[in-house]
Amino acid sequence: MAVDSGLIAWIEEALAPLGTVSRRAMMGGATLYLDGTIFAIAFEDQLWIKADATSDAVWDAAGCPRFSYTMGEGREGSMNYRRAPDDVYDDADALREWAMLGIAAGMRAPVKKKPAQK
Repeated sequence: MAVDSGLIAWIEEALAPLGTVSRRAMMGGATLYLDGTIFAIAFEDQLWIKADATSDAVWDAAGCPRFSYTMGEGREGSMNYRRAPDDVYDDADALREWAMLGIAAGMRAPVKKKPAQK
């Protein structure tokens, strides 16, 4: 299933006061960036916001589960993203508040170096 274009439009509109949202296709979903900092993924009709050890307690307290998936061989995998609370889908202030947690986690993440060219 493709990413919900209405969801992406809502995120862009709600986060416009913070900066510019851009996206890259990712395995049927989209990786979302705010001014170049990764902060979330959109998959089907859900938003998953980046988390890390610093923000995990906030996500746990809100009851937001970690993004998980089943791999081809039946093993379970997970990524350090949390399902956004329900209020972010209709409350721009709430979306901005939760997205800021993801932006902070994205800024704390180590920068991945590209492999050296031969």
